[in-house]
Amino acid sequence: MATPERRHLERYRLRIPLRFRALNLAGDKSDHFTEAINISRGGFFFVTSAPLQVGMPIEATIRMPAEVTGGKPDDTHCRARVVHAKPGSYSDGRMGFGAEIEAYLEEEKPKAPGPELVKPATPRSLLKT
Repeated sequence: MATPERRHLERYRLRIPLRFRALNLAGDKSDHFTEAINISRGGFFFVTSAPLQVGMPIEATIRMPAEVTGGKPDDTHCRARVVHAKPGSYSDGRMGFGAEIEAYLEEEKPKAPGPELVKPATPRSLLKT
């Protein structure tokens, strides 16, 4: 008997660059770079050798393609949770993971340099001695 399809959003089989880091993983605070193999507005599937587990939260930056955004491609920063793992699929030791997007985040951008407020100098003639 076939398992029922649980996905509610259209999924696209595209290879998209993905940067992620695991949250709350004591031994690994680094960014990992890989590709999402398929993607939707609600999640993505990717392959990595990072030590992830089902239920683990991650932060990811992914370039959502026009097919997903309905407009122009957009770099998207999100918080997601690993919802399933596909072990043994790759001969090089990597595993496949499905992640569900829980929240879209605003990526902190450096503040643009602006004019500094400088206190005007007081002329010496007005200074009391």
